[in-house]
Amino acid sequence: MAYIGELISIGVAFSWTATALLSEFGSKRLGNLTLNVLRMSLALLFSLVLFGVVTGHMLPVGVPTEAIGWMLLSGIVGYVIGDFCLYQCYIIIGSRFGQLFMTLAPLAAALMAWITLGQQMTIMSIVAMLVTLFGIGISVLGRGEHHRVSLKLPLNGVLFAIGAAVCQGVGLVLSKIGMDHYDVSTEMPEWLIPFSANFFRCIAGIIGFSFLLYFRGEMARFRKAVYDKKGMSIALATTIFGPFVGVGFSLMAVQYTAAGIASTLMAMTPIIILLPSRWLFHEKITWRAFFGAVISVIGVSLFFLGE
Repeated sequence: MAYIGELISIGVAFSWTATALLSEFGSKRLGNLTLNVLRMSLALLFSLVLFGVVTGHMLPVGVPTEAIGWMLLSGIVGYVIGDFCLYQCYIIIGSRFGQLFMTLAPLAAALMAWITLGQQMTIMSIVAMLVTLFGIGISVLGRGEHHRVSLKLPLNGVLFAIGAAVCQGVGLVLSKIGMDHYDVSTEMPEWLIPFSANFFRCIAGIIGFSFLLYFRGEMARFRKAVYDKKGMSIALATTIFGPFVGVGFSLMAVQYTAAGIASTLMAMTPIIILLPSRWLFHEKITWRAFFGAVISVIGVSLFFLGE
């Protein structure tokens, strides 16, 4: 089938849009930490089922100790810190602006890869960063009462969003370092390695978020959420569209088309999310916000297509 990779990539963008919208609902209903513990637990359960069906073992097999260490670190950075910031920004500034700031994630990954792996930053990559930042600036900056330029969003929400993007980018590079330690000659098929890596990231996520739940005194809220049928349904849907289906199909997309094309199409979430945000949360969407989102996605496109 022609363009199957491109179609899968667009599907992933819609999947991540659904994840963002559901996460905004879930965070406000269940709480940031509770939703994350539930999401990590369900993703871990789905992974165990997948391993059992594919390899006959409920746990990943033949995983080097070095890989496990890197994946646990990636889980702490990408899931515990990153997702905590992301879901907190959903509560404060909403999923639409949260996803707009997440276009900074691949740029953060590029900087991290340059620092840790020695991957060179091209002129096009630098231009892409500037274009992406310009697009975000158009969407979130406006004219203030006493200043020529003013931030239209709460500062803490913006800081959480930037923190989420940086942690996601850094966590991705840490995951790559960990997966480079895998031996593809083991019983595990090569396509299953990313799911194995995500398994250990989820373990780190569950441990980290559980500690945060305990020390912030939210264990009672978590126990109550388990009996919240609507809340559990949202957590289940968030898990399916996000770390399970979203991750799986994003990996499948790059098997059928160029990674740059796939990544660019999957980065369309800030544009796709505009209309659902309008319908579900009655958010006002200006032409300025729309063009800012488009310019930001173009910036990400330049980054990937310029490689």
